[in-house]
Amino acid sequence: MSAIPTPNPRLDVLLGTTSFPLDAADWKGRFIHDLAAALDRTGQVGVTLWGPPGELPGRVTSANSDSDTRWLQRMADEGGIAHLLRRRPVNGLVRAAGVLTRLRAACRRRQVDVYHVNWLQLALALPADRRPAYVAVLGSDFGLLRVPGMAGLLRRAFARRQTLLAPNAHWMSAPLAAQFEGVAEVRTNPFGVAPGWFEVKRSPATHREWLVVSRITRNKMGDLFDWGRDLFSAGRRLRLLGPMQEQVALPEWIDYEGPTNPTALREHWFPRAAGLLTLSRHDEGRPQVMIEAMAAGLPVVASRIAAHADLIRDGETGWLVDDRRQLQQALDRAESTTVADEVGARARTAIRKEIGTWDDHAARCLSAYHDLLARESRHAA
Repeated sequence: MSAIPTPNPRLDVLLGTTSFPLDAADWKGRFIHDLAAALDRTGQVGVTLWGPPGELPGRVTSANSDSDTRWLQRMADEGGIAHLLRRRPVNGLVRAAGVLTRLRAACRRRQVDVYHVNWLQLALALPADRRPAYVAVLGSDFGLLRVPGMAGLLRRAFARRQTLLAPNAHWMSAPLAAQFEGVAEVRTNPFGVAPGWFEVKRSPATHREWLVVSRITRNKMGDLFDWGRDLFSAGRRLRLLGPMQEQVALPEWIDYEGPTNPTALREHWFPRAAGLLTLSRHDEGRPQVMIEAMAAGLPVVASRIAAHADLIRDGETGWLVDDRRQLQQALDRAESTTVADEVGARARTAIRKEIGTWDDHAARCLSAYHDLLARESRHAA
């Protein structure tokens, strides 16, 4: 008689973040909510989340003290840590120190198997207790790595424990491996998408309506204002959706619709749009809204930066552009119904096969947790 297989033991994971949605209509940190929900659905992970207050999914519990919750809510009301560091650097540095102090205290209060933190800087908060760390790396982390002395601080933090760096795009793997050789493993783990994006039924409107879905900053807008001039009019509309995070003067040919949320994108904007446009020059990892648009079968036209080129095969699953002429050509091609259908179908298939859902992402996280714990067990022996 064969032995009954023993199920994997349940792991306790502390998930640390500085961004989290307040409710279903909130755009901030939506990917963290989806990640926590997917980890919880595995049935093999007990998730405790330290981060701004919001509606926690499933059986996920909060690691915050009452003081943490009030403090993090104030920071969120001020625009979040990234906004503060960019717009009010002195205040932002004070807040960043507070984040590290409070997260370290939360780690010491909880007896967990693995720390899972999002953004490199949160790894600096982990106490010297040798518990393994899974560190999700985003494109904005490369700005942090340009700060003098930061790489050395992170190397010391990683060397104190078994550490796995998990960039959400392949283009980040090589520079991270070169920077942290000998103190951390690098293993790409792209963020997933909710299954509902694959189910979007598209019937693009004949009025050729294009979308830009983005936080509004100068870098996120990139070359849009220069290249887009005279390409959009009453016959070809450009609608901008997202929060105004810098005071940016918008040209009159852009229809600004304000912030949005996933439900509105899935049910209203994506089904009717001709395509998604992003000409960002921001430090990007793998823009989640591009992944969601491609999963929905929406043609995407993007600036040729590493984050976009890592995701789009030019002319096959979308278009990459370097100048205004290429932008005009891409818009014209995407507005052909036949071309749009073919490119959208290839994009949807690529996202399904190469990235998958949040449940696929969570399964990859779970495998990484077990690998970290196995390595720590061998090291301790």
